[in-house]
Amino acid sequence: MNTQVLSRRRNLGIIAHIDAGKTTLTERLLWKSGEIHRVGEVHDGNATTDFSAIERERGITIGAAAVQAQWAPRDLPPHRLTLIDTPGHIDFAIEVERSLRVLDGAVAVFSAVDGVQPQSETVWRQARRHRVPLIAFVNKMDRVGASFERVLEQLQDKLQARPWALGVPLGSESGFNGWVDLVDERVLQWQDGAAATVTPWDDAARAQWQAQRDALLEAVADHDEQLADAWLEGRVIDAGMLRAAIRRATLAGAGVPVLAGAAFKDKGIETLLDAVVDYLPSPLDRPAVSAESDEGEVVLPPDPEGPLAGLLFKITHQQHGALSFVRLYSGTLKVGDAVASSQHPQGRRVSRLVRVQADQTHDIEQAVAGDIVAVLGWKDAVSGETLSGRAQPLRLENIQAQAPVLAWRLEPARAADLIRMAQGLASLAQEDPSFRVETDRDTAETLVWGMGELHLEVMVERLRSEWKVDVGVGAPRVAYQETPMRSMTGVVGRLVKQTGGQGQFAHVVLDVSPREDDQVVFNDRIVGGVVPRSFIAAVEKGVRAALSEGPQGHPVVGIEVSLVDGQTHAKDSSEMAFHRAGAEAIKAALAEGGTQLLEPVMAVTVHSPSASVGDVVGDLNRRHGRIARIDDQEGRAEVSGFAPLAQLVGYTTSLRSLSQGRASSEAHLHGYEPVRAA
Repeated sequence: MNTQVLSRRRNLGIIAHIDAGKTTLTERLLWKSGEIHRVGEVHDGNATTDFSAIERERGITIGAAAVQAQWAPRDLPPHRLTLIDTPGHIDFAIEVERSLRVLDGAVAVFSAVDGVQPQSETVWRQARRHRVPLIAFVNKMDRVGASFERVLEQLQDKLQARPWALGVPLGSESGFNGWVDLVDERVLQWQDGAAATVTPWDDAARAQWQAQRDALLEAVADHDEQLADAWLEGRVIDAGMLRAAIRRATLAGAGVPVLAGAAFKDKGIETLLDAVVDYLPSPLDRPAVSAESDEGEVVLPPDPEGPLAGLLFKITHQQHGALSFVRLYSGTLKVGDAVASSQHPQGRRVSRLVRVQADQTHDIEQAVAGDIVAVLGWKDAVSGETLSGRAQPLRLENIQAQAPVLAWRLEPARAADLIRMAQGLASLAQEDPSFRVETDRDTAETLVWGMGELHLEVMVERLRSEWKVDVGVGAPRVAYQETPMRSMTGVVGRLVKQTGGQGQFAHVVLDVSPREDDQVVFNDRIVGGVVPRSFIAAVEKGVRAALSEGPQGHPVVGIEVSLVDGQTHAKDSSEMAFHRAGAEAIKAALAEGGTQLLEPVMAVTVHSPSASVGDVVGDLNRRHGRIARIDDQEGRAEVSGFAPLAQLVGYTTSLRSLSQGRASSEAHLHGYEPVRAA
């Protein structure tokens, strides 16, 4: 078997809302492909990809875990699959973000009972932003209240997707036992614990299902010229022709193939594995990535013989040491290679190269373009760094991490644990770019910043369990921002020091105006070269440094600063002088014009029994929230709205007591809004 053939590789993620069944599905995919011989369960705490103690205790996925499998559909040769099981909770969105950044395709999992949920929308948007081709799997078809048709409608309505059902489920809820395959014209029957029975269509089945197959043909033909031509010419469209057309249209992002099953009962797993090979891209099917070099932009097709280019997208710490996960886009990486790094001028050496299977590692000698592997032993690695050949250093586009919004104060129970706490926090911050550690300048206390309460809870728990540090948690702190209240023109920043030794002289004039978005924009409006270019760059640096802390002590956003005039001195002007003059000018402008305080506002979704909706809505109103939508369905309600983060601290505990423990919620950052007066 030639595993080096790129066309037989599939790098894919499993993405979904929390509790849609991602980890259970990944477990079944591994079992069916023969990679594991015993199926682990999330509820038993022994799933292959949820291997950390916290994941097993809480029954949720926290870190994206990589696993390998092989699958050969029909008469095709084996294909190598690299699967990444991603978290469903919004607080760990960075795990999904960086996984989608390096993967070629994804399987979006939806619960047949709950349909498209809030976090489903978030991960779907993430995948679409990275232009990752998707297939959808409607899971939990055997549960009470399951509806395949409802999920298809929600895919259209809520996600603006174009779903193509590749089959028709047979039976409903506990009676779900089969799948009419519209592509291969066959019927699959599933019995609990037994292999599927496959029956090709006879005349009766064809008469029953041909109309659905024709509808699928027509839907795909609208987005594939080759199929449309064959359809219009009246040619017989066999399974191979239809499969090729669905693949082309899926790779182009025109539609989403949809399958159904019940992962827990082993139903629909083989058809999904076939679909992964049939419809998701190989590295060759994805657009070539571009990288920056000293000579300009370089386009990198996935060629093992090309220049080395890999993105270090994730760091974990296991019993073996630090594992740096790398996606290779071009070239070949071998044990013993010395490589250039975009973060370390001296570069790095590859001492051990491994293929990762959840928490197990297997040594390999080399990796080629299209591979996802890990390097063992890089203690100071940084998420987002580019690895390239020393002869041709390259820089790939970095991974964008959302700024954290909530902070906790941490204090070790014993002063002797201070160093160990610092080491543990540094290790956790290295793993997770959305987790930040800083020291309060006024009180010298340690602050940890994260995406929400669950995120910080997990980090503190890991500090206690992995680093054996007993820490106390202080009052939360929210990440506020400032924005200018009005425009200011002709603001002067002037630095004159001409006594004794080398003088300092700089004179700048700035115009300042608010912006609608949260960007910080600097414009060079100098005419006639009155300020040299190097000094203009120094002014910009000074302005941006000063904007990190506004008059009220928070970062300033939503501002446009224009350098309109200035003066220099032939001897005494320097970059440092203009840096300081720029900083003084912007500080003066903000002090005079004033700033408005902005606070993070969360989009909140509460799932509650209908009887508790009144209490839930009343509680959100008391927290200065505003309700956007209430969807009531069969005794359960979904309340969607927005509320300031500062008012949501401890919300999950409060919600449980409001609903006798029957309600749950999730929240993600909606944006920043002016602080409302109490």
